[in-house]
Amino acid sequence: METRAGDPGAFARFDLSRVDSPAFVVDAARLRANLAVLADIRDRAGIKVLAALKAFSMWKVAPIVGEYLDGVCTSGLWEAQLAAEHYASGARGGEIATYCAAYKAADLPEILRLSDHVIFNSPGQHERFRPLIAAARAEGHAFDVALRINPLHAEGDVPRYDPCAPHSRLGFPVNQLRAEHLEGINGLHFHTLCEQDFAPLQRTWDALLPRIEAFLPGLSWLNFGGGHHVTRADYQRDELVAFLQQVKAQTGCEIYLEPGEAVALDAGILVGTVLDTHWNGMPLAITDISATCHMPDVIEAPYRPAMLGELPIDEYEDGGSDGTPPVRLGGPSCLAGDVIGDYRLPVPTEAGARFAFLDQAHYSMVKTTTFNGVPLPSIWLWDSETDALECVRRFSYEDFRDRLS
Repeated sequence: METRAGDPGAFARFDLSRVDSPAFVVDAARLRANLAVLADIRDRAGIKVLAALKAFSMWKVAPIVGEYLDGVCTSGLWEAQLAAEHYASGARGGEIATYCAAYKAADLPEILRLSDHVIFNSPGQHERFRPLIAAARAEGHAFDVALRINPLHAEGDVPRYDPCAPHSRLGFPVNQLRAEHLEGINGLHFHTLCEQDFAPLQRTWDALLPRIEAFLPGLSWLNFGGGHHVTRADYQRDELVAFLQQVKAQTGCEIYLEPGEAVALDAGILVGTVLDTHWNGMPLAITDISATCHMPDVIEAPYRPAMLGELPIDEYEDGGSDGTPPVRLGGPSCLAGDVIGDYRLPVPTEAGARFAFLDQAHYSMVKTTTFNGVPLPSIWLWDSETDALECVRRFSYEDFRDRLS
């Protein structure tokens, strides 16, 4: 995969020495700008927009998210609890929608209590938990029940990130959907995109509509999931708004979007330091940023994150005047594959040099691990409009120790 983000924005003037290393730094001003775009689409289209906590759950900024969006979507009990604790009092009401590929019976009563929408992955699971649903409603808890469907229309470039890849476990295949599966169901949910433009959404809907059209009169809402890269500068927002207006009028349903990455797109950096350098057929540098611990998508996707102020490699290869060769950056862990990529740093590649990777607020922050005892990056909140800087969280040895026993 190739990232389509990487706009340095105000980080181009941020002094990297102001924070620890490694450290995530989130720009509140850029976050507000992204949320304003999402709120504008919501208002013009007459829909609702929920932020996906699976992508960005820095609850320090929950009040900012709540100023703009209608609530959040969660992926299970712990995220639902986080949502109820920090996101449920937003200016627009703070809805909580929860979807999990498979719920544990022990978790579901609390999820039903906390959520406004509970989305099941299969009719069989919904049927199995009908007694728990009835019990929760008897206790006075109000919530909708929905079913996630698989449109069987693949648009993803990488099967690992494509919920419609062959044999996907995510969503009930729409070609198996029957009227009896929708008894007690208020809405349908599908999520098929990953960092994509408007056209794949249109094609997905065109493929899906004939399969669900007969069921629409019995539904209250449709949730089009996430993967919509709507805050990227070149996204086709007017086309999206017109499409959403048309679908709402066509179906008579409330329409939801659940952006995750779009909420925090280009709103955060990951600051690191070169620890050592040596040579093994090419220049090598070991950093305090680990791909496997701090940016696992670099290995899993895989993809190459953009660097703040990076010098173009092709200029060096073409004999550019700078003369700085590319350096292979890797993490401090013992994993041989803990390699971030080849870069020409904007500063001399020597021990103590600071650098930063762009667009790291989403997914990287929520996926960090302490494998090999590698320390977690601290978390900072910066406001590029006021230059206010706050350390939100530092992690200690005790955080590492207490996860293990």
